[in-house]
Amino acid sequence: MNKRSVFLTALLSVSTLAIAQQAAAQSGNAPTTNATTTPNAAAKPQPPLSFFITSEGIGKVADLGGLVGADKHCQQLATAVGSKKTWHAYLSTQAADGKPAINARDRIGSGPWYNAAGAAVAKDVADLHGDTLEAARLGNNLSRRSALTEKNELVKSSTDTPNQHDILTGSKPDGTAFADAADHTCSNYTSGAAEGSAQVGHFDRTGGGNTSWNSAHPSKGCGQENLVSTGGAALLYCFAIN
Repeated sequence: MNKRSVFLTALLSVSTLAIAQQAAAQSGNAPTTNATTTPNAAAKPQPPLSFFITSEGIGKVADLGGLVGADKHCQQLATAVGSKKTWHAYLSTQAADGKPAINARDRIGSGPWYNAAGAAVAKDVADLHGDTLEAARLGNNLSRRSALTEKNELVKSSTDTPNQHDILTGSKPDGTAFADAADHTCSNYTSGAAEGSAQVGHFDRTGGGNTSWNSAHPSKGCGQENLVSTGGAALLYCFAIN
């Protein structure tokens, strides 16, 4: 066989193989190759709910039944959406009847905390309150868009009707209780009267010349009309402590 015949024979073999592969591909019987494919990375699991604003108040007054009643309210709402964690309300109490004051920051666990959408709100207590220089500079992630209810819903802010951005806290900006003689907790959340007052924060960081999430201003009283008058509905911050 001369060189020309060898060349033509080889060319015919290559063409035949190409035609066979094309036919196999069209029929769905294409041969497998040794090339490997990288599977898609598994979706990162969403962090469990560990922070929310209550979707409803307790009677829309500041009489929450004390800390016990407030914690129970947080627990019931969280349990209703499937949470297995233990929940506390972010509330400080004042010294009274021989009992010492209680700081809100001391009763909410150590973090980190995530909202119902899986977004981080704060990594720890210091981050939440801006204790360190870094935390004060960066700030926590609590805002109108991240401060969601347990149902993963937005809360009515100062730009909505009705405005419900006042959240009961009874706390100073650092998360501690007031030590003076004035009422900052509506008698430690046992009064729904027109008298008295409770310190509130603005979850949307707007209004009243004070953008503090936990200590914006005092309420004008403890009853429903009093809380509503400044933009409140007896709503609470709830944190998982474990």
